[in-house]
Amino acid sequence: MTESLPGALKRRSKQVAKRLLGYDSRNWLRIRQIEAFTAFLEADGRKSSDVIEISPGWNRHWKTMCSNYASVDFPEFDICKDRTDRQYSVVIADQVLEHVQRPLAAAQNIHAMTRPGGWAMVATPFLFRVHARPHDYNRWTPAGLKQLLVEGGFPESGIEVFSWGNRACAKAHIGGPVRSYGLWRDLSNDEEYPLMVWAFARKPG
Repeated sequence: MTESLPGALKRRSKQVAKRLLGYDSRNWLRIRQIEAFTAFLEADGRKSSDVIEISPGWNRHWKTMCSNYASVDFPEFDICKDRTDRQYSVVIADQVLEHVQRPLAAAQNIHAMTRPGGWAMVATPFLFRVHARPHDYNRWTPAGLKQLLVEGGFPESGIEVFSWGNRACAKAHIGGPVRSYGLWRDLSNDEEYPLMVWAFARKPG
């Protein structure tokens, strides 16, 4: 069914008004993680290096800022058993590991795909509803994600882990859809209520 002209004009005017107000349509629970990944890629020329994303099939956020970008789509590319023939300076697994059946095998393959001296960038939710794409198996605390990457082959000294979340964001996502950041939502961090956990892991050169 095609949209009526008055309906289209109303929708368009709302979009314009939101943009003028500075409305942020990114996921509230991912704002700090997206900022951290962006800053990491912009540092030391990483966004110009060879980057591959193990994508959940819908996220192309990093493609827009990386000039030498490639991707493989999970689950068609099953990171639990598949790995690329070549290695990359940056391997991104953003919102993927919660969906894999064998996370240790996935971490080992991420390690294998990372060039010596290169980095893996991994992000996964912690306090978030079950969302099957096609399945949802796992959650990690920051310490748990670090341990997974250590067991996957990265040295503990080369891994930094972070988390972000708070009660307001956690409550807003109970029984409802993913919330846009919008305007002026709470971005304070409460380490006892992490919604998003991420890590940067370096493979020794």
